[in-house]
Amino acid sequence: MQKTDQLLTQEEGSILTLTLNRPDKRNALTPEMLVQLYQVLQRHASQDDIRVVILRGAGDKAFSSGYDINAIPTGVSPEVQKLLQNKSPFELAVESIVDFPYPVIAMLNGFAFGGACDLAVACDMRIAAEHVQMGMVPARLGMVYFPEGLQRFVRAIGLPRTKEMFFTARRYKTDRLKEMGLVDYVLPCDELTAFTHVLAQEIAANAPLSLKGIKRILNLLSTSDRLNAQQQAEAKQLVQKSLESADLKEGQAAFLKKRKPVFKGR
Repeated sequence: MQKTDQLLTQEEGSILTLTLNRPDKRNALTPEMLVQLYQVLQRHASQDDIRVVILRGAGDKAFSSGYDINAIPTGVSPEVQKLLQNKSPFELAVESIVDFPYPVIAMLNGFAFGGACDLAVACDMRIAAEHVQMGMVPARLGMVYFPEGLQRFVRAIGLPRTKEMFFTARRYKTDRLKEMGLVDYVLPCDELTAFTHVLAQEIAANAPLSLKGIKRILNLLSTSDRLNAQQQAEAKQLVQKSLESADLKEGQAAFLKKRKPVFKGR
């Protein structure tokens, strides 16, 4: 395991686990942590070596308590400021999760509030331990949440439930979170890690071009029910690339011979 300050990274084959690592502060988010998250995901996106990312918190009590209020005024270096390009570290981290070419799984091993809840919603799937609680508390703090974040919740759980969640600022337990569609699976704490890794391995075994193409088209569809001409052309190109790929031939051959396919991403 490699330590990069407030973020732990662990690679197992084509699966990357990222751990928010401030257990003494309930893994509260800081600008430094979020910039590190962005940089790690950007590096692996360009290398095309990771097929699934698992995002979790250190320990078993907190995924993250949210943005560390005491860290908000923290200045960043000129190099990081140039990297931000007029975006906040949080925006940068969220965009890196959404735009990562392959699926990102939030393994919710503890509570997730505020920005941490939003960070989990930005992931493609959410798997929670049964003791987890989640909530969005900006109304309790006197804050108006920014529209991009609200839109993520609307896409994930619909407008009525987003209104309830933000208007009440409640803490929700897993039974209600599952009912709302905010989490996909709920597991006993001692089964969470194994279940998540089995699911990650199942995803990672599939064709890379398919995973990338499907995620990209789903991202395009998330902004609108209908694709514009440029988006349609991009989606068509992704479909055509898969139809012409060696991986498709390998998948067909493996199916006919009843063996596991060996995909190479081309």
